[in-house]
Amino acid sequence: MIQEITITLYSATAVEKIDENLIRKSAAKQLGCSVKEINEMVLKKKSLDARHGKTKFHLRYIVFTGKDKPNYDTSLKLLPKYYNADPQKRVIIVGSGPAGLFAALKLLEKGITPIIIERGRCTTERKRIIAEISRNHTVDRDTNYCFGEGGAGTFSDGKLYTRSTKRGNPARVYQILNYFGAQSSILSDAHPHIGTDILPSVIQNITAKICQLGGQVLFGYRCTEFLFSKEGFEQSPGGKQICGVVAVNTATGEKIQFYGQGVILATGHSATEIYSILAEIAPQALEAKPFAMGVRVEHPRRIIDNIQYHGRQKKANLPAAEYRLVTQVENRGVYSFCMCPGGLVVPSASSNEELVVNGMSPSSRSTRWSNAAIVVEVLPEDVEDIIVEPKAMAGLFFRTKLEQMAKEQGKGQAAPAQRLTDFLVAKESITLPETSFTPGLVSSRLDLWLPKHISQRLKVAFYEFDKKMRGFITEHAVLIAPETRTSTPVRILRNKETMECIGIKNLYPAGEGSGYSGGIVSSAIDGEKVAEAIIAKFWQNEC
Repeated sequence: MIQEITITLYSATAVEKIDENLIRKSAAKQLGCSVKEINEMVLKKKSLDARHGKTKFHLRYIVFTGKDKPNYDTSLKLLPKYYNADPQKRVIIVGSGPAGLFAALKLLEKGITPIIIERGRCTTERKRIIAEISRNHTVDRDTNYCFGEGGAGTFSDGKLYTRSTKRGNPARVYQILNYFGAQSSILSDAHPHIGTDILPSVIQNITAKICQLGGQVLFGYRCTEFLFSKEGFEQSPGGKQICGVVAVNTATGEKIQFYGQGVILATGHSATEIYSILAEIAPQALEAKPFAMGVRVEHPRRIIDNIQYHGRQKKANLPAAEYRLVTQVENRGVYSFCMCPGGLVVPSASSNEELVVNGMSPSSRSTRWSNAAIVVEVLPEDVEDIIVEPKAMAGLFFRTKLEQMAKEQGKGQAAPAQRLTDFLVAKESITLPETSFTPGLVSSRLDLWLPKHISQRLKVAFYEFDKKMRGFITEHAVLIAPETRTSTPVRILRNKETMECIGIKNLYPAGEGSGYSGGIVSSAIDGEKVAEAIIAKFWQNEC
């Protein structure tokens, strides 16, 4: 018999060093059988519950008794087989984030050659270049926290939790990431994360696999235009038909043409040039969508741990505490996003003219700070007074202007900041608390220059959040601005059946930059779906 049970433990130490005999005895008691009747127990999910003044760990197991045993062959089916690439079957992928990489892996399941064009540099070079942001306050427009091998997710917390289960199978993504080097705990944790110290090597392993099988990953090439109806590709009567892209070598300035049967557009939420290109050739493909903007709030980790664990964190040896906050203020959602327990605030601008912040955590989540974005929902009607063509670009224009304003309020890449308590009473912060943000902070009246429809809602929300987490409002908390890259303000419309861009045949928008996902796992799933659509169109009878 195969049954699922949940076993509750009340000690972090007990979870770290699970006593298998005690677990089996507890399982046998729940199931009304003897310990000898249990063939095997497989941990399916581990979660922590710190509500109601008690700290508990819930371990969910699949228990096999009687004649039943785990079928490991079935679980291994989640791991695909990859084949050498056929150079006659080519798909261009613009962007090497989760959508682009997982699209490439999906193509290699059928032996189709992926050619990934990435404007940024490989991870090793990228680490050196992004260090200059804190050291010299300079941002490379092509290699930064947003662009480079692995995309924006490479230097992030590596959060894998997703609600997009209807779009695909997150377990498959976890299995693939684990195969390429992510820790096995992501297969069972309720809120899995990889960590910024581990994720880069996972990305490097994926890149190496793609190249080993005959795919190409070309760093330092920025897509500048699309190619239509060349090299034997016929013009489609239903609209323009793409056959490749033009990319500029960011080091030499040389332009190179890349051809393929299809082009996957997986450029992420910060590649604004792509939206401009599409606005010129297919404006009907762009649609304004809701997004969110606000600030990143940073607390000393001990404060958040003490609130969430009710003062028990040291005695129980508990991990850095997480939180998730959400409320409604004047018909707009205000919520925490990308919460990084034991993490860091990092500079995430993609040009020297902007200032943007984000958060990340190492796998240990062991720093002295915890931070999260607190953002306000922005709807298309909130920016309808902005005059821009096509109108779908208004949110993008609004985002850019706020990031430029933040740069004026800061100093270099030192970010404008204000104590949370001062923000709430509209007061200048004479001093600022110690921070994890290495470029530094500049005292600024965020309450004055942030758009009022954002700042006023933030004020109301912080008071609501303090009711849920007593002590959240404290002079030790600092607001660092702005947090603007939670998602793209623009969606690139695509045919629901073929997955092709509206008005452009053989162009396949995918991932966060296209407005169809929001995170590593959902982007990976979307990349796979787009690759499947390409396979079905061009090679269905062969694969």
